[in-house]
Amino acid sequence: MQCNVGGTDRFLRIAVGVLLVVLALTGAIGPWGWIGIVPIATGTFRFCPAYPLLGMNTAKKKE
Repeated sequence: MQCNVGGTDRFLRIAVGVLLVVLALTGAIGPWGWIGIVPIATGTFRFCPAYPLLGMNTAKKKE
């Protein structure tokens, strides 16, 4: 897996994911909040499986 998630994208994914999981734990949004695990995982591993399909890459390229 090649890194395709950049720094800002990574931070936002993890922040939104944590927020969703916390809201699910408190019962504010119900079980759908557990979907926050997906952005946490993609931010942690710096790889989004949808990006290659869409031709996207937010990571800086090393030259």
